Formats: sequence, structure tokens, C-alpha cells
Amino acid sequence: MLLKTTAAATNATPPLSSFSKHPFTIPKLPLLKPFNSPRTQTLTLEQPTLRMSWLNKLGFGVRSTTDSPVESSSSPIPQGPDDDIPAPGQQFAQFGAGCFWGVELVFQRVPGVTKTEVGYTQGLSHNPSYEGVCSGKSGHSEVVRVQFDPKECSYENLLDMFWSKHDPTTLNRQGNDVGTQYRSGIYFYTPEQEKAALEAKERQQKVLNRTIVTEILPAKKFYRAEEYHQQYLAKGGRFGFRQSSEKGCNDPIRCYG
Repeated sequence: MLLKTTAAATNATPPLSSFSKHPFTIPKLPLLKPFNSPRTQTLTLEQPTLRMSWLNKLGFGVRSTTDSPVESSSSPIPQGPDDDIPAPGQQFAQFGAGCFWGVELVFQRVPGVTKTEVGYTQGLSHNPSYEGVCSGKSGHSEVVRVQFDPKECSYENLLDMFWSKHDPTTLNRQGNDVGTQYRSGIYFYTPEQEKAALEAKERQQKVLNRTIVTEILPAKKFYRAEEYHQQYLAKGGRFGFRQSSEKGCNDPIRCYG
């Protein structure tokens, strides 16, 4: 879908009529005060919107250089902590590793993971939209919030899965998906998660020949993505071919369905 910024102006104030002198002599009349029309010329700008198409999700990620910012105002709310509460006995974890469709399916298959949701976090604007996030102007990252049972799945196990399923050395990019929303990130909820993430990053760096660019930050406000994004690949993706979310499944993941 392609949208563009437009500007519309209201009708300009019509010109004042001119009056010619009468050819005959008439009595002098009192001078009238100039008439100030209450109508004034105004200019209304429509809300700038994003030039967006499915090419973005197909991996081309191209935006026109004429696109205007969609999210221009910041709010303190998205910079606050994720105040949602996991189910009793469960814990949350957040990971950003590129397009959240495929990343979610990775974690859906992990034994001990009881719930997954895709969404947006680490941005500046409140209640972001998918189009706004894809513009690169809102500052959000596409992430998966994982709810897991620590008795069945350790946080370290989730970290191992995270490192193995994406390239943590490419800045703001995973494959053909390019943009800050695709950045690599681990967003921790507790000091213990932070410590485990930093130690895992250090171990992973020793086996890679390029510098890891994964950001490790406190988990902030989580905005659940639009419903059609949730469990997208398991529900059939673009082409209607369901991909298994069974625990322990090792089938290759088709990132766009």
C-alpha cells in the first residue's frame, strides 16, 4: 500500500470588490471604517503517512526519500518498564532478532515456553502502529515476548536459541530485512537475566570473527502488535501454508510464510 504526504489549502479569501466614482455629483457621505473580513486564509496539512508495501516484509525494505516522519512526538510511557504480569510461576523474556514472524515461531517450538506474543518496544511514541514502526521514525524494535516456565525451560536455554537463530553481528539488519526495527536485542526483566545475557554475549563473541552488535537493555513498555501478526506463520502466513509450532519441531522456517 502506498501513501504519500499531501497538503490541502482552504479557499482563499475572495478579493474585495472595487467601487468606481459616480459620474454625477452626490452629497458627501461620512467615511466608513475599513471592513475587516472575519475570513482568513488557512493552510491545513494532512497527517504525513508512510509509504508502505509488502516489499518491506519480502525483504526489500525500501522507503522513498520523500517519506515524512510518522511518529514525531515522544512520550514517557514507552520509556517506562513493561508492567504486564506473567502467569503465576512464569517469567517473561524479550528478544529482537529481525522480523518477528519467524522469531516467534522459533520460541513457540521451545519446550517450557507457555506463550509468545509479537510486539514493539524500546521506542519513543505511545501506541505505535506497524506502519509507524516500519517507517524507522518511532524508534521501536520488533520483538517477541516469551512467557516461560523456569522449571521446564531455563533463561539460558532461551538465550542459546536466540544466538543460534539470527546473525547478531549485522547492525539493524537480518538478511534482506533492513531497518532499526530489525536490530538484535535482549531486553531483560531482572538483574539475573541481565547477568546471564552479558555472560552469554561474551561467550558467543569468542566463537565469532565479527563484533556482536546486540543491545542488552532493560525491558520497556511492550506494545502488542496487531492481531494479524500474532502466530503469523503458524496460522499460515501469506500463502496459507501452516508451519508447525509443535514443541521440539526442527522443520525449517519459511520466514514469510
